[in-house]
Amino acid sequence: MRSRFIGSMAKRCGMRPVSVDEWVEVEAAESPDGTWPTMMGRVARFHHKHDFAAPENNGHDMGYRLALMIEELGELSAAITKGKPAAEAAEELADVFILTLGNALAMNVDLEAEFHKKMDRIMQRPSKRGGMGIRVTEYRGEES
Repeated sequence: MRSRFIGSMAKRCGMRPVSVDEWVEVEAAESPDGTWPTMMGRVARFHHKHDFAAPENNGHDMGYRLALMIEELGELSAAITKGKPAAEAAEELADVFILTLGNALAMNVDLEAEFHKKMDRIMQRPSKRGGMGIRVTEYRGEES
């Protein structure tokens, strides 16, 4: 099923959705279908359901959100470094991903567009092997 907007401000302005209110209006599946709109729509409905944007809930405060992200990264790290079952690591990775999508909502960022812009840039970069493994980054002031 293709997603479509239902009277949202984004549609009226010819823009893509970025806010919780805009994503809540996107018609999308409630079960996995492999689409970006379904993932963003589900996270937006979660934010809407719990009123994360309300100042008293602190759910869109980026300092709070980054603390949650660090907590979830720690849980993912522990699952991997302690050799826990792959399913547990996968669940923690999903938590990190859901928080990342929620961060985009809290910041009103078109994460899909930013993802593609960044991929286009990093695909042009050379890689460099360091002490811990391969890195692909901008090496400013260094020779390749």
